[in-house]
Amino acid sequence: MKTCALYGFAIALADALLVLALFFLGLHSDPAKFAAAKWIGGLGALAIGTTFTVLGVKARRSEVPETEDFGYGSALGAGVLVSAVACCLSAAFNYAYLAFINPGFADIVIQDQLDKLQAKGIDGARAERAERIIRFMMSPGIYAVQTLVFGFIFAVILSLIIAAFLRREVPAEPPVQA
Repeated sequence: MKTCALYGFAIALADALLVLALFFLGLHSDPAKFAAAKWIGGLGALAIGTTFTVLGVKARRSEVPETEDFGYGSALGAGVLVSAVACCLSAAFNYAYLAFINPGFADIVIQDQLDKLQAKGIDGARAERAERIIRFMMSPGIYAVQTLVFGFIFAVILSLIIAAFLRREVPAEPPVQA
C-alpha cells in the first residue's frame, strides 16, 4: 500500500504543478488562451498519469518475489490503488485551486463555453440556462467531486490497459523427474 500511495502522491503533485504552471503562465486567465491550456493540461495529465501508474505497478511487482504470481488482477489492483490515492489528492487540490488560488477560473471556463455556444447560434434563454449549469458544475465542491469520480473512472481504464502489459505469471515448474 505504501508504494501505491507514494506513486499516487507523485501523480497528484505533478498534476498540481502542471496546473500551477499553466496558471502562472497566464493560460488560466484569458478565454483566448484557455484552448491551449486545455490541450497542454490534458496531454500533460495523461503523460503524468500513465508514467507514474506504470512506475507504481512496476515497483509493486518488484516487491513480490519472482516465485509468486503477480498476474493481471494484482497489476490491476496496484494500478487502481495508485489511481485512488491520486484522485483523492487531486480532488483536494482542485477544490483549493478553485476556491482560493484562482477563484476567477470558473468565469474563464464559463466564457469559453458561452463563446462556443454563441458560435453554434445558441443565445438568449438557452445560453442563460447553460451558464447557470456550467457555473454550478464549476463550483469548487462540485468540481472536486467531478475530479474524484471522472478522474477515477479514467484512471481505472488506464490501469486496465497497463495491467495487461505489466502482469507476471508464475514461471512454470519443471517436470518432476523420476
